Amino acid sequence: MVDVSQHELVPEHTVLDDPDRVDEVLAEYNVSKTNLPKIKSSDPALPEDAEVGDVIEIVRDSRTTEQATVYRLVVE
Repeated sequence: MVDVSQHELVPEHTVLDDPDRVDEVLAEYNVSKTNLPKIKSSDPALPEDAEVGDVIEIVRDSRTTEQATVYRLVVE
């Protein structure tokens, strides 16, 4: 089976496992965890250790800023 997460077009997905870092992100955007955009736990691009309720940091290439960082909440 092919590991989709390793494909060159799939941006890097990282679980934010430090609660302080999650709090920093939420404060920066002035949102609660449930206000973050969602990503399904079945998404093949997620890291193996991602669980429902985790916040995922996604770093993707951008034409205007070189790299764009976005955050998603893992849901069922």
